[in-house]
Amino acid sequence: MKTGIHPKYVPATVICACGNTWQTMSTREVLKTDLCSKCHPFYTGEQRIVDTAGQVERFMRRMNNRTEQAAQAAAVKRGSKNKANIAPPPQERRPAPRPETDTEAEGETTEPEAATEA
Repeated sequence: MKTGIHPKYVPATVICACGNTWQTMSTREVLKTDLCSKCHPFYTGEQRIVDTAGQVERFMRRMNNRTEQAAQAAAVKRGSKNKANIAPPPQERRPAPRPETDTEAEGETTEPEAATEA
């Protein structure tokens, strides 16, 4: 290893937001964290949502807006049972029947006749 290019590896104190502290080794003397094994929901068995940046609140607001819009759309749909407001179902489009020509009806073909040699 080259000398003088690596940071010092010193004893460090880790401080959690819940107040728990412990000692470890690091390149910094003091480390601060939001969660630790004493307060994290996975380790404590609590059903709580850890939201550090407001992501969960923003998601819940979006979901509430969508459910409200769906309820409004359903109410509008239920209110339009008047037959005057309902459009008739689309008609099936079938190809028009081909008219038979006189030549096809008699069994004649439209192919040119072979030239006869004289």
